[in-house]
Amino acid sequence: MHEDRVERDFSARSEEEQQAFLQETWCDNCQEANLGMKNPREYLYKGVIFIEGECNRCASVVLTELTDDDF
Repeated sequence: MHEDRVERDFSARSEEEQQAFLQETWCDNCQEANLGMKNPREYLYKGVIFIEGECNRCASVVLTELTDDDF
């Protein structure tokens, strides 16, 4: 998957938008919402924008897929 990813600049988003994406998360490992994420990386993969980071509680990968509703 990494070779098909096109990196994007998460920091180019407004501060408000960044904070919303960093806080409104779901961790599959913790099975809990809104624990937050750290070390975000934004990328485009097969026409879909993703923000990937680490859960603030357990450090597992947290992945957010952006939909048209997010814009």
